[in-house]
Amino acid sequence: MTEQELHQLRREKWRLAANPVRTIEDAREFIQSAGFCLMYPLPRQERRVAVLAPTFIGAYAGEDAKLPTWQQAFADPRAQAATELMVRLLREKSAFEMNWFGETNFLVSAQLFPYFYGLVGDRNPKQQVAPGKRSEYSPLARDAFEAIRDKGRLTKKQLSQVLGGDLSAAALDRALGELWSRLRITRVEYTPDGGAAWDALYRWAPELVREGLNLSVPESLSVLIAQFLETTIAAEQTEIEDLFSYFVPKTHVRDAVNAMLSAREFSFIPVGKKTMLHITQRKETPLPRRNAPVANRPISRRRAHPSKTGQGGAPDPRKLG
Repeated sequence: MTEQELHQLRREKWRLAANPVRTIEDAREFIQSAGFCLMYPLPRQERRVAVLAPTFIGAYAGEDAKLPTWQQAFADPRAQAATELMVRLLREKSAFEMNWFGETNFLVSAQLFPYFYGLVGDRNPKQQVAPGKRSEYSPLARDAFEAIRDKGRLTKKQLSQVLGGDLSAAALDRALGELWSRLRITRVEYTPDGGAAWDALYRWAPELVREGLNLSVPESLSVLIAQFLETTIAAEQTEIEDLFSYFVPKTHVRDAVNAMLSAREFSFIPVGKKTMLHITQRKETPLPRRNAPVANRPISRRRAHPSKTGQGGAPDPRKLG
């Protein structure tokens, strides 16, 4: 495969080759196929490391030329239409948002969301946030979660009224960001006039949260990296590590990749002058002829998932130190 061929395959999969997302059906198909995407391209100054991923605005535009960043979205008519489609996905729970990339939201399909919860979600989603100097949450974040947990979905304006006091918008945004980053809350509605409405994630999507609570970090990483390679067709190992280092340490990502290589789920492929990883293509075993002797019938051997066999068992980052 040449780099140009890889580039064209990605463009087609990411809906950048004159095949734009225009309807809610298109949007569902795109997020299910991609698994996850950025809402807007990341501005250079916001990039901690490079991020290889499709964008929802690109899929809507059907191209990747002159796409707006989140700072430019207000002046781009494509952004409003794309946002309306994205909010419809959130309402019907076909997609969920995460805020690990600055102001540019990260959209995840409902099918993959439990695996991201397995990486970064709070293991006690219903309990009040513990106070104390070593708490992961500020006092305002704890108060905000208590209000949302008790009263149900609230807009930022309603939350400010419930909490009382002279709260600044920036302080409340920081508190909501703390809760959102650990998937305690999620945005469930947005209107231009009323803004975003927030609810406790365990109440909004209880089945997905329960599923995520039962997933280990190695198992979650294996599934998500496989989806990343499905979405990108092929990628360098550094590109895999760069993306998932936003969620877990790079050493955990390397462990997961090595486990999948050992299990022959991933393999290397030359792309131009580069060596990349891709999902190993398996040959289909032909069905046995009718009435064929038992000794001649192929035996199905389903490989155990690396996380089930103990390979690549990276430690949970939340249990370190």
